[in-house]
Amino acid sequence: MIRDITLGQYFAGESWVHRLDPRTKIIVSLTYIVALFILHTFIGFAFAAIALAVVIALSKVPIKFILRGLKPIFLIIVFTFVLNMFMYKGDPLWHFWFLTITKQGLYKAVFMAVRLVLLIIGSSMLTLTTRPISLTDGIESLLKPLAKLGVPAHELAMMMTIALRFIPTLLEETDKIMKAQQARGADFESGNILNRAKNLIPILVPLFISAFRIAQDMAMAMEARCYRGGEHRTRMNAMHYGKSDAAAFILTILFVAACVCERIFIA
Repeated sequence: MIRDITLGQYFAGESWVHRLDPRTKIIVSLTYIVALFILHTFIGFAFAAIALAVVIALSKVPIKFILRGLKPIFLIIVFTFVLNMFMYKGDPLWHFWFLTITKQGLYKAVFMAVRLVLLIIGSSMLTLTTRPISLTDGIESLLKPLAKLGVPAHELAMMMTIALRFIPTLLEETDKIMKAQQARGADFESGNILNRAKNLIPILVPLFISAFRIAQDMAMAMEARCYRGGEHRTRMNAMHYGKSDAAAFILTILFVAACVCERIFIA
């Protein structure tokens, strides 16, 4: 289950999506996320899913690898589905005691679940097709105008990228700790949900110690290499917008325009 989490991982490739400027991919990803909240019908979601499928095909990232990232959050999707299913009043479809499933509630539950799936897959495409160092440079470049207001753009970009990059590392460390404790007789599978949660508590202490150790090793490695961020930092690969980025922006504008039309003209 832990190994199935793909958030923060990078899938190496030389596709058209991989070669896009990181700033373009960040802007397009944020625009796609906002557009998902503009859409209010399944027709709009179908259009968003087709657009996402085209991006996945262009990126050449295996669809099985992308869908594998949905397994760890399956319970969150189910919880969102069930919660929305019982929250809305309307035409009753099923009733038991104080629980009532309505037609409107079922529609909203499916609607929110689809939106959540598209949101997660769309967000994961950013990290799957962008190297961590490129992602840092892109975020720093987009935040640079805020530096005039005293916002530490480089430090914020570095922290955000390190946080994303360390998700797979910490998950791998968690998996190692769990296997080591299972070899010593620990049981994480039996019992109800509450008991399983209590059984996971002994994992937290070694995990925190390991996280601090990794952070210290990384800080020492950066200091040993005389790493300095900020205005005077040089880059091996300079970022620049090309024709592919212009095409990506045009397609994004057309996608947003279609989403706005769906919001206005489709009931």
